[in-house]
Amino acid sequence: MPTAVLDVELSQPPQPLTGLGRAAKARCLVRLHGMPLGYIEVPLQNGTCSAHTVRAAAVERLAGPLLRQHLLNLLSSATPQTRWRVEDALDARPTPRTLPLPAITVAVCTRDRPEDLRRCLEALMGLEYPALDLLVVDNAGRTDATERVVRDYAPLVRYVREDRPGLDWARNRAVLEARGEVVAFADDDVIVDPGWARALGEVFAENPGVMAVTGLVVPFELETGAQQLFEQYGGFGRGFERRWYVHDPSSGQGAGLYAGGAGQFGTGANMAYRRSLFDRIGFFDPALDVGTVTNGGGDLEMFFRVIKEGYPLVYEPRAIVRHRHRRDYGALRTQIANNGVGFYSYLVRSALAYPDERAELLRLGAWWFGYWDVRRLLGSFVRPPAVPRDLIVAELKGAVQGLFRYPRARRQAEALARSGDPPASPTNARNRGNAPRAPGVAMRHVHLEELPEDLGDVTEFSDVRVVVFRQGRPIGTVEINNRRQPVSGGRLREAIVDALGLSLLHPGEPADLVYARWAVALQERYVPEAAEEPEALAPDVPVSVVLATLDRPDDLREALRGLTAQNTPRPLEVIVVDNNPASGRTPPVVAEFPGVRLIEERRQGLAYARNAGFLASRGEIVATTDDDVIVPPDWIERLAAPFARADVLAVTGNVLPLTLDTPAQRFFEQYGGLGRGFLRREVDGAWFRAFRRRAVPTWELGATANSAFRASIFRDPEIGLMDEALGPGMPSGVGEDTYLYYKVLKAGGTLVYEPAAYLWHKHRRDMAALRRQMYAYSKGHVAYHLTTWLRDGDARGLLHLLVHVPWWRVRQVAGSLRRAARGQEHFPFSLLALEIRGNLAGPWALWRSSARVQREGRSRPPVEREVPLPAGLPLPLRSAGAESLP
Repeated sequence: MPTAVLDVELSQPPQPLTGLGRAAKARCLVRLHGMPLGYIEVPLQNGTCSAHTVRAAAVERLAGPLLRQHLLNLLSSATPQTRWRVEDALDARPTPRTLPLPAITVAVCTRDRPEDLRRCLEALMGLEYPALDLLVVDNAGRTDATERVVRDYAPLVRYVREDRPGLDWARNRAVLEARGEVVAFADDDVIVDPGWARALGEVFAENPGVMAVTGLVVPFELETGAQQLFEQYGGFGRGFERRWYVHDPSSGQGAGLYAGGAGQFGTGANMAYRRSLFDRIGFFDPALDVGTVTNGGGDLEMFFRVIKEGYPLVYEPRAIVRHRHRRDYGALRTQIANNGVGFYSYLVRSALAYPDERAELLRLGAWWFGYWDVRRLLGSFVRPPAVPRDLIVAELKGAVQGLFRYPRARRQAEALARSGDPPASPTNARNRGNAPRAPGVAMRHVHLEELPEDLGDVTEFSDVRVVVFRQGRPIGTVEINNRRQPVSGGRLREAIVDALGLSLLHPGEPADLVYARWAVALQERYVPEAAEEPEALAPDVPVSVVLATLDRPDDLREALRGLTAQNTPRPLEVIVVDNNPASGRTPPVVAEFPGVRLIEERRQGLAYARNAGFLASRGEIVATTDDDVIVPPDWIERLAAPFARADVLAVTGNVLPLTLDTPAQRFFEQYGGLGRGFLRREVDGAWFRAFRRRAVPTWELGATANSAFRASIFRDPEIGLMDEALGPGMPSGVGEDTYLYYKVLKAGGTLVYEPAAYLWHKHRRDMAALRRQMYAYSKGHVAYHLTTWLRDGDARGLLHLLVHVPWWRVRQVAGSLRRAARGQEHFPFSLLALEIRGNLAGPWALWRSSARVQREGRSRPPVEREVPLPAGLPLPLRSAGAESLP
């Protein structure tokens, strides 16, 4: 399902999110006075989300970044009269320095993508900057489409053609044609933020020594699975705090390990350089990047060269562009493969250009190949990876190819070169930074009420220690690794906030008390009162209830009384699946309830029966229950309510014991019962992936005696029907429900446990029945984990069986022994022995179940699903305003 992408500005009045269509959730970039703080994700209900939910999520998840930004605002506006309280930090506004901004040439290098280019240029027209030069470089376009688009924006946008194919040829042409002091590059598939150019220009203006700046890249849309996968893979974002990168060549240390992983600095979709830099270190290497056999790496190589030659590079998150990720999976796989080719081509190029860095670059390349590529590939056989395995394999193959691509690309670039226009082989500056360094560390002191604009007298030192004073008293020290560069006022403030944090506020008070004040103040400032609007599914959404039964007519009659008395306005369909039609015991009971549908499933097994009900159902939501339950009149509404959110694919409810009259019933509750507590919880794909070395505990999420599913999952190839080799009625015993939950979460869906959707369950009254039930549970637990291993390649289940289950059994026995020694009621040792026997029988039971399914066949969902008829028809099943589906 699509994810809506939007901004939330905390300095503006709270507003609900509305009109977001069929999106399941919203990914919000939270900003404060334009400064990005981080992402939050909130669920959507019918395309909306309340202002309270949005602001509460922002305050809960971004309390640290909010504190940091408010403290920076306070320091930037501090005066001798400043008070240092939480309220003062919240009230402070950023006060940027008034500096002359450099002229910027914005270069868009493009080839035959006129629609993307037009979208990009529309955004560039909205830039807020006084001295702007817009340039489009048409890189060997096959048609005149690019020129025609630029013509619509003339004379505000200039057009230049570069006939040599290759992105770095186009970038070099842009440098030669630039009129500004700064050359900023934006890809044709990005949409720049209105403040993008100003954010770049202010960094260059405040820091004369900085030669390169990169910015934050966020997704423009997340409408397709491929776009969402790219973000899960890592995306282009590099965080929300400004970072400074500089290498001191005079230190005698190499730059390979420090700067070789140049992707940490940013991406070519959002980067800017002083024009004078290219006269010092040369142009982009045209043997790299898109349009050559290396397919990438041109931006990374330039980042590394800037750092290697001793020039500062700054990552500035205020400089935001929105990137339109590849929409289809094939294009995404190609992009990921090219990432591997480009990265290792860049490493080869840098090793050839800098012989002194070869050892470090070799170690970096070997480590990256082992840690990033091989480790993730091997890990994908242990647990389902966050992204499809073929993407990991594609990048790994690309990495191997990248080791051999650069020499061929270099020959091709030399063949295309024309003298001085620019040359094909950039020359690197050498012997920078040989000036003697002052020994020791520069000691400076500053007063918070009068912070200096910069520390410009520290360029002989690689480190600075700053003693910070407030109201004439020292309050702490700050260490800055400046590497012989001046320290700007902005960097100084960031270092002070990062080092001193909460100690800047409420002098003399304990930090925990100050933080408590901060948490309360954040809530009061940003979070509006919550409207009392209970979650509800639209009343015209039809629901089917599937009840599978096996010759228990009295229990079935009592269950149907509750189901046909549901207090619901929606179309309701009740389906009884007779799993032993030969007995003839079920039809007479169903005949007592007009409108209840009866279908037959002759193959024995609860999963077979429920799948038959799923396939026959016509509701958009399909609920499941058992024939030994008592259902309250509001059960279906409480169970269906969470489906108002499009991301919710499954809901489970609380299962309470109807009676605890007998020892068997009490032992079953002591065993764990079917209830899962009285606190609501939600789990999703992130929760599923969070268990790195242990099995995903889906058995903690509820049972299909009280659950509901979005009907579309049963025809989804990633989820589908219940596994008929699992569950009651098969030798495996149980596990059909936990495996269905597993598949829902693996596919990225959300499961909600809603304790308010409760029902009453009739536990087994005699010990013989309890023993059969627990033996089946123990077999099924093993069968379920083996299934996740054999079907899904999830070795966490195997690890659970080999390590965690034996350890749990040891603890159970030890606990029972302790309670027996104290004369306390304890779980019978005979039942513990029975469970252990069941665990040991699990593999054989699964094999027998699988063989039976092979003989009897699996159920298959239809390709298309009948659309339910609308509400309001005079249908036979009615209960307190409810009506059945025809």
